[in-house]
Amino acid sequence: MSEALEVPLYMRRYGLDPGKELDEILETEGVVQVTLPDGTPAYLVCRYEDARQVLSDPQRFTSVLPRSIGAHLDDEERRRLQAGTMLLFDPPEHTRLRRTMTPQFTARRLERLEPTIAAIVESALDDLERAGRPADLVRHFALPVPLLVICELVGVEGDDHAEMTDRFTRLMDLSLTPQQHTAVHAENRRFLAELVTRARAAPGENLLGMLVREHDAQLSTEEVVGIVASLLIGGHETTSGMLSLGTLALLQHPDQLAMVRDDPAKAQQAVEELLRFLSVVSVTGRTTTTDVHLAGRTIPAGSSVLISLPRANRDRAFLADADRLDIDRAAPGHVAFGHGVHRCLGAPLARLQMRVAFPALLRRFPGLALAQPDAEPAFRPFGAVYGVDTLPVTW
Repeated sequence: MSEALEVPLYMRRYGLDPGKELDEILETEGVVQVTLPDGTPAYLVCRYEDARQVLSDPQRFTSVLPRSIGAHLDDEERRRLQAGTMLLFDPPEHTRLRRTMTPQFTARRLERLEPTIAAIVESALDDLERAGRPADLVRHFALPVPLLVICELVGVEGDDHAEMTDRFTRLMDLSLTPQQHTAVHAENRRFLAELVTRARAAPGENLLGMLVREHDAQLSTEEVVGIVASLLIGGHETTSGMLSLGTLALLQHPDQLAMVRDDPAKAQQAVEELLRFLSVVSVTGRTTTTDVHLAGRTIPAGSSVLISLPRANRDRAFLADADRLDIDRAAPGHVAFGHGVHRCLGAPLARLQMRVAFPALLRRFPGLALAQPDAEPAFRPFGAVYGVDTLPVTW
């Protein structure tokens, strides 16, 4: 289906770079009106400072979806599908939901998970090596590592992994119709509701078990399902995209790759620079609650506002040479994980996985290279998370 569609302006990429059309917007207007696939207008924000302003102001830029999105749903269907999804609520409801999960992502909790992550990474590398040259890095490494980590954290059994991966892929495909998305969301929530029922009967020492033990009185089944769905989908897709595109970026910059491979102290700053440089979440959205003045223009109340995270993170007002990958730079403050109250809850877990995975991959395969260096990788232009379908590598 996606082959027949034109990639919207706000999702266009050229390889690892944001769409060239966005450069002119950033340099001139900063904010421009665009048209969403359903024909409704929206305002696209490209500059770093404007992006931070929008993301940090939930009073004027709400995360609650307007009625025009999901207009095919009745009120009960809409309520059920959104329940527990933190990204679709503002404070204080967002604060209530997020508070249940924050203790699970502290540095101390994640330190306990690091040996498990290291073991999952090594197992994936074994699988990659057994596959023989050339092997698909996505299939054998970038997909399974975050999937197994987030399933281990939440408490999802191995028999369900393949089915979940298929559902996640469909959920993140923005070329699907609203009706198709609704059907996949409903399918996913039915599956997770079964997990919640099992966890209530026998809560384990995992995140799902913690939710039903400690918060069952405060959270409905639908809210628990929504929280877990957000973690599973977001925690898998974004990290998977970063592992595949991050490896591709390093292979295209051999000097940067050598530093990550040879100097363990470089791993954390390499992760931050790759997050900024790649920004795998192409766009995030808000709705204005009042007339807003931004970048010299007035955006009316009730307008959809889209923030181009890749373009904001490559804004030369933020970094003078923002189009260059440089893991030695000390440039905190990127918006790859968002900004403000909705900053990604799972960001510490994603960072930890990448900090473990990239050096382990490059040490195991010091001669890692693209198996088809002259071929264009199979990018996914319609994915809510940018990535590649396959990445054949050799060593």
